[in-house]
Amino acid sequence: MIVNKYAVFILTFLLTPMFLSAQKTCNCEGNFKWVKETFGKNDAGFAYAIKQKGIGAYQQHTSKILARVKKTGDKEQCAAIMREWLQFFRNGHHAVIPVYNEHTPVVNTIEPEILPLSEAEVKQGVPDVSVPSLEGIWTTAGYRIGLVKRNQGYKGLILSAGNQVWKPGYVKLEITAAGAGVFYMGDFSPDKFDKAILWGKNILQLGSVFLTREYPVFPTNGAEVLYAREMSASEPFIQQLSEKTVLLRIPTFEEYAKHDIDSLLKANDQLLKRTPNLVIDIRGNGGGSDISYYQILPLIYTDPIRTVNTEFLSTPLNNSRMEGFLSAPGLSPGERKEIETALQTLREHPGQFVNLNNGKVVDVLKLDTIFPFPKNVAIIINNQNGSTAEEFLLAARQSKKVKLFGTTTRGVLDISNTYVVESPDKQFKLGYSLSRSLRIPDLAIDGKGIMPDYFLDQSIPPVQWLNFVSGILEQ
Repeated sequence: MIVNKYAVFILTFLLTPMFLSAQKTCNCEGNFKWVKETFGKNDAGFAYAIKQKGIGAYQQHTSKILARVKKTGDKEQCAAIMREWLQFFRNGHHAVIPVYNEHTPVVNTIEPEILPLSEAEVKQGVPDVSVPSLEGIWTTAGYRIGLVKRNQGYKGLILSAGNQVWKPGYVKLEITAAGAGVFYMGDFSPDKFDKAILWGKNILQLGSVFLTREYPVFPTNGAEVLYAREMSASEPFIQQLSEKTVLLRIPTFEEYAKHDIDSLLKANDQLLKRTPNLVIDIRGNGGGSDISYYQILPLIYTDPIRTVNTEFLSTPLNNSRMEGFLSAPGLSPGERKEIETALQTLREHPGQFVNLNNGKVVDVLKLDTIFPFPKNVAIIINNQNGSTAEEFLLAARQSKKVKLFGTTTRGVLDISNTYVVESPDKQFKLGYSLSRSLRIPDLAIDGKGIMPDYFLDQSIPPVQWLNFVSGILEQ
């Protein structure tokens, strides 16, 4: 999601099986009609997608979705079908979220499976303590888990847990013979994964969850341990890899992360400015707020950074977001005047795209200082990087110091600034976008992504990317 100087709302919706089944049914056809009309009139990327793909393709897609919508009254299923309809337009910056009565009591209706094995019995189930296998004892985020063979797959049971609702013997995870499975989160909600991956001998990855082996004991590979720390980190961190290279790991650019990123840079200022090489690893960073990366730019800056601006689609519904800003507490007179001026400009151009940056296509950032170190900057990227993470890459790669390593990014940047509205029956929320970048069509990112300067192919496993990149920098 792209930040502009008027603000951005970042919403995260977590739906779990913890809720009772109240409001499970809905008028799916009526809500789809509302979603289709609201999105078509107000989304900044609607007309662009129709132009790119054709009205015939749109009508065919909509007809197929409507046929499915008419057959369901289940709220979750209805939401899933409507999300499929939205995928026609782009891969991100839109959403359909079922709304549940917040006053409905929260009750755990899940009955966890119980596997009553002791720690000694788990250890006895390890076939060979000299050969790495999945059986054994693993730890993650306050849980000690015994992993045992069951049927053709595996089950992981709690041995001890910091979370008191998880009792010894409760089944915490399951892995099928094909390697797929589920990890039950702290609230018992299922987090499904496609494949369990054993990195080396001691790190087990189950989707977004990483487990570290406790028993049997094998020699530790530093690359695997650091990879697990990087990929499971929720906060940024800095680690010195050698005298020549420092790692800066940034898992998210969400607005709440700005303080941590800025504080980290300040605390390590001297280290960063005396070390020749800097690796910034943003794998899995799906974006957030542009302000979160602003303090990184001076460190890697060499040349003026040109940022292409956006334009906003003016409609009564879209402009209501700007009206809402006026009621925000603590507005200064200057901020209020700026918002009122922007709102007036939008109202004067109904149905049109409006540039709120005084008509400027490009903003140029010029800094007075070019730091000698870091001399070389590598940014590690992958196909999970989108939105603000891609905006950061567009800015960073304008520096002569910077090269991108990894795979092509996700490609969700051109249509942005998400706004969320509620359906008339209050059964659903629709997220859509208010703005489009002036880069399109000449430098479109949506559906294409940003390519790396150095492609890290499949012969290099992700656990080795950091070593590979730092090796190139130090050559």
